[in-house]
Amino acid sequence: MNIYGVSFKTNGKVYYFNGHDLKMAVGEEVIVETEKGLQYGKIAYLVKDKTFDNLKDIIRIVDEKDKKVYFDNLKDADKALNNARKIAKDLDLELNILNASYTFDRRQLLFNFIADGRIDFRELAKKLAGIYRTRIELRQIGARDKAKEIGGYGQCGRELCCSSFLNRIDAVTMNMAKNQNIALNPNKINGVCGRLLCCLGYEDENYYCCQKGMPSVGQKVKCDGEEGVVTSIDILNRSYKVQMKHEKKEVKLDTKC
Repeated sequence: MNIYGVSFKTNGKVYYFNGHDLKMAVGEEVIVETEKGLQYGKIAYLVKDKTFDNLKDIIRIVDEKDKKVYFDNLKDADKALNNARKIAKDLDLELNILNASYTFDRRQLLFNFIADGRIDFRELAKKLAGIYRTRIELRQIGARDKAKEIGGYGQCGRELCCSSFLNRIDAVTMNMAKNQNIALNPNKINGVCGRLLCCLGYEDENYYCCQKGMPSVGQKVKCDGEEGVVTSIDILNRSYKVQMKHEKKEVKLDTKC
């Protein structure tokens, strides 16, 4: 199988498609078949040494006519977004519609929105369907997805990971911060989205491995035959400091992580 990874937007999730006899390069624009209809996407990479079952097909490489349809869809989606926001305001719906997009064949018009709680948007969907005569999908997204759509800069000074290179947002837990011995200060461990920093997951596996066999802060241990209390640990260097009765000692484990 001639399998390609295709993304539908910059740094978006990559989906796999069967290219059959087509030969394409990374960055080439294609029309693919999806469950929602035809979509306009871009080749992210060629998939090697993997097999998949029941993949949808890459229909063709885009031509000038396809590009015109695509850009017309973008303009019409922007108009639909403004109209949807106006209708939502008239209906007193407490939601913020972030964006709108058509499938390439205009079989579906998708709106992404954020809201504090559950929203009954049936009347909004009904009005939009009556105007645009296509299938309407309203999808509520979370704070992380909003940050990915809007973009910005993190506390590290770099562009947000989610909007610059991450094409999949994995779950991040408080245990990751604890494993890395980071102070649980919301201002330090939360991103601009108000959720835990995505980068906490990058090195979590290494910290988990290096932490094996190490004591925890406050634990009583014996050092040179004398008992003391662990006051701090350096996970990556596999060392910890012990407060003895009259002095403080540093212990470095021989085993590497």
